[in-house]
Amino acid sequence: MGHLDAAVEKMEQRLPIELFQIVERTNQEVDLRHPSHLRSLHRPEIGALDPGIDDENRKDVLNDLLWTLYSKFEAIAEGHRAVHDVVVGITKREGFRNRNNLMGGFNEMWKLYQSEMRSLLHDYLATDGDVSTRLGRMPTADANVFQRNPRDKNKRVFRLAEINQKSTDLALQQEELDQILKASVPGLVSKSQRRSALGNNNSVPATDGPVAGHKLLIDPNVFNISLLLPPSLSFLQRLKDIVPPDSGIAISTLTSFLDDFLVNVFYPQLEETVVELCTQSFMELDAFQKASQWAQHAARPIFKGTCTFLALVQAFCKLLDTIPQDQAHSELIISQIVAYYNKCYDWYRGVVARPRMQDENDLLRLKPAASMAENGELRANCEELWNGDNSDQDELFRKEISLLLSANQETPFQPADIISDRRSVSALCLLHTSMTWLSTRLAAMRHITPEPSTDPTSKGRWTLLSLQTSSASSSPAIHLPLTSATASSFDQVLSSIRALSLTTLYTLHLDIRAGTIHMLSRTLAAPYLLTHPTQEPDPSVLQLNSDLLSFSDTLTTLLPRAAQRFITSGLAALIDSAIIALVPTLLTGAMNAPGCARMQLNILVLQQNLKTLEPRAALVRAAEYFE
Repeated sequence: MGHLDAAVEKMEQRLPIELFQIVERTNQEVDLRHPSHLRSLHRPEIGALDPGIDDENRKDVLNDLLWTLYSKFEAIAEGHRAVHDVVVGITKREGFRNRNNLMGGFNEMWKLYQSEMRSLLHDYLATDGDVSTRLGRMPTADANVFQRNPRDKNKRVFRLAEINQKSTDLALQQEELDQILKASVPGLVSKSQRRSALGNNNSVPATDGPVAGHKLLIDPNVFNISLLLPPSLSFLQRLKDIVPPDSGIAISTLTSFLDDFLVNVFYPQLEETVVELCTQSFMELDAFQKASQWAQHAARPIFKGTCTFLALVQAFCKLLDTIPQDQAHSELIISQIVAYYNKCYDWYRGVVARPRMQDENDLLRLKPAASMAENGELRANCEELWNGDNSDQDELFRKEISLLLSANQETPFQPADIISDRRSVSALCLLHTSMTWLSTRLAAMRHITPEPSTDPTSKGRWTLLSLQTSSASSSPAIHLPLTSATASSFDQVLSSIRALSLTTLYTLHLDIRAGTIHMLSRTLAAPYLLTHPTQEPDPSVLQLNSDLLSFSDTLTTLLPRAAQRFITSGLAALIDSAIIALVPTLLTGAMNAPGCARMQLNILVLQQNLKTLEPRAALVRAAEYFE
């Protein structure tokens, strides 16, 4: 019994090393059970942009590691409880005066557990896989737990090679250290091992000591928080039943430290990280390019940036199911949706902007089709054509033709006013389908929840809401929790996204008509006083046919059938009316019989080409006009 204090002290001295080795062995066991090529480890993508967010293999790895490790921690704690009870019984029986010194083992063990749990949380949340937090140190107030601050390379780095091995002070200090280690923990590290470690100055530091980090089994990811918290909380709840009442540990602190990590460390950095990831998703160079795997997400091609952005929003909503509901998080998502809408709207205006002339100011001018699609009578007419039935379609087409011809008469359409290149047309088609798809998916995530509790003690306390979050996370559907106030903001941004989608569709609808009127104007401005008959139509007619077919091919590839019909329907009526309306102002020269025959040939060629767009197309009035 005279050596009880020495035995307890030895246990406390060995505990950090043994605990580290248990974590290391567990890490190695899990690493062997799960092949590395299935875990997407060290992929070049940023964690949250990695399509492996929902990879079941990665979830299995992290769950295996945590549940296995925490079960070992629990067994260690039960062993320490047995030792504690024995020590308490001996000290009471023998009447030891320094019994408090012999009963502090649980406090030391709890500190080590907290250090390891903090390290796990930091390691698997940090997007760059920083292992410095494995030492159990909390980050500074201005440090982001999801990013590693680069080392200041101007600062001198300490190297063992710079130690003067012949220094008298070093020899004395080494001798004192040897005596302390020998007296306190005999056999911990042999003298020969310490000498060899000191002598090998240029070797890489070993990774089997308590100051080294553990190997990461999966890529760090901010959304791993949903996998990290449940096993951690379950372990802490079980630990409450093991901690002896006279250990000096307040039972409430067993779970409060995890709440403190969420409130004071995780939440403040989460907003910055989500904003950065969302911004990156639509700032990439190929964000407004067609997604290579669009067929896995939508019925028609969409932007790559839209796929990535929605994946981030969905992942964040899944994360919200595992933490206390706070409308600040929902407002954060809404703000990012607004930011993405603004980016798409600015990009749209850049596509449909009119080239600046040297004598013009710096104000952005939109092409006529885009300008007319935003507001005015033509916008209202397009809305009726898109949303109405076919009963008054002919009347709406006649009204549209009249308004377009009036606009052309006031300011004739020029080549710079037309969205002629196929790349711009494809971009607008992708924008329409992307915004339609995004608004539909976001609307399906809309979910009104009861007003959150006003109790300040429960705000941000994940451990008090474990039952609620567990039931929420079991639902397969992805929801964005909203209150009546945040639902209003959410509905407004959805309306804006739908409006942008429709504006893009109306722009395509009006642009093909403005281009048609412009090409007909060029056709009628050509000379028709010919010396001999010709069998070739006017070059501008052939160009118009080519433009219409190219436009139609792009629409067929990228747009749904309803949108295709909306854009191409009524073109025959437009050409039939425009030819007659433009003759008085453009056909100013004389026309002889060969010229009239060429005009009839132009009309016939146009009519045959239009039948590929509208099977019943017929330019009856224009043909009769030139008979």
